[in-house]
Amino acid sequence: MSKEALVDKVTVKDAKLFIDGEYVDAMSGETFDTLDPATNRKLAAVANGNENDAKRAIEVAQRTFESGVWRGMSVEERSRILCKMSDLILERVDELAYVETVDVGKPIKESRGFDIPRAASNFRFFAEMAKYIVHEHYPNHHIMSYAQYAPVGVTSLIIPWNLPFMQLTWKASAALAAGNTVVVKPASYTPLSAVMLGEIANEAGLPPGVLNILTGPGSTLGTAITTHPNVRRISFVGESKTGKTVMRNAADNLIPVSLELGGKSANIVFEDADLDEAVEGSIDAIYRNQGEICLAGSRLLVQESIYDKFLEKFVEAVKKIKVGDPTNETTDMGALVSKGHLDTVDQYVHIGLSEGAKLAYGGKKVAGLEKGNFYEPTVLYDVDNRMRVAQEEIFGPVLAVIPFKTEEDAIRIANDSIYGLAGVVWTNDLRRAQRVTSGVNSGLLWVNCWYIRDLRTPFGGAKASGIGREGGRHSFEFYTEAKTVTMKL
Repeated sequence: MSKEALVDKVTVKDAKLFIDGEYVDAMSGETFDTLDPATNRKLAAVANGNENDAKRAIEVAQRTFESGVWRGMSVEERSRILCKMSDLILERVDELAYVETVDVGKPIKESRGFDIPRAASNFRFFAEMAKYIVHEHYPNHHIMSYAQYAPVGVTSLIIPWNLPFMQLTWKASAALAAGNTVVVKPASYTPLSAVMLGEIANEAGLPPGVLNILTGPGSTLGTAITTHPNVRRISFVGESKTGKTVMRNAADNLIPVSLELGGKSANIVFEDADLDEAVEGSIDAIYRNQGEICLAGSRLLVQESIYDKFLEKFVEAVKKIKVGDPTNETTDMGALVSKGHLDTVDQYVHIGLSEGAKLAYGGKKVAGLEKGNFYEPTVLYDVDNRMRVAQEEIFGPVLAVIPFKTEEDAIRIANDSIYGLAGVVWTNDLRRAQRVTSGVNSGLLWVNCWYIRDLRTPFGGAKASGIGREGGRHSFEFYTEAKTVTMKL
């Protein structure tokens, strides 16, 4: 569908809170504006929820859970409703993709081609998997012991601004499939697609009160939904400092948490790699979604024997990246989420240069697009891993290229970070691939590819990149409580 057709078809609506199956204003009546990152113009007015709104949503979710209207429903019926939500997401893929693009600043071809279809897949995957979770039983003469995996109750989900709809559905679909009720707080920068999930839930027949969506500041809403005693699980995606706050908040009520936090992942290219394949994959790993992705391969480690050759091929490919209007189908890289974040990214580039890094390409705001938050895809090379640009998460289109000598050297540099979320290894030596993936301390590692996900596998980070795992059975283990029953026959 052309940009003009999308603009004519989609109306970006003001966003209200979604509580108990209805869209409502914040109790205070206050709103805030969400902006289009490509123009910094107002997109919509958004309800500015506070502690009272959070308390109401949690009370509704608790009451709904206790009523049994959702948790008492057969797993087949719950699955049917969640599969219907998946179908409805796909029916509205153009609308959701457009809203996601203008709210986040990401290219429409990413929103339509990946984010929204993946969101639909999230619902279908967990809906179907819920029907096949194996419950344990252990017969022993006249004694039968078995384990039940029961829904826990109210689940709080805090969603980041970079991939809002995909992240929301990844968390909510699993929590709902397990039989819980959910209270969601999307990021204030990008709330619009999350709020639209309420319409989809109602149309699919999800009972009122099962899904509740709150918009507003994290300082009030985030605190409220991570400290309320009726909340029994918290899943948070965001930067590590905020993750620590969430964990402290949860501690008072002994609420289990799942934290997916920051990253500074090493993308390692060995001399025996397919260089063309590695160039293409490495560009995707840092410049997709403008580099605003926790899994980004933001440290590019290249073996010294191919360092100059690879860097030359890489920079030539970077020069072909088209930065511009996110709603244009030919755009490869859109706008950063806010003007403040744009300035932060630019500051990091200057820090890197002052530390001794060299600039191969980019390094400034895009000329002619000053009204929006556009930054050039940037390559810093001859970076020392001790530099701030190699140690701190920039969360933008800035790559730090670091040379290494040996396999052991690469593993050492990769692990020399407070983070441990992800990593990539480019090599045609399978034994080397096994040694390096075993040696790098990260929750996810790819070999000769990036960002491919089997939803059955565990997802999460090591060190400052998080606590816990979600995905497949790991999600059901987190969103349920195991209960052992022993019965004399």
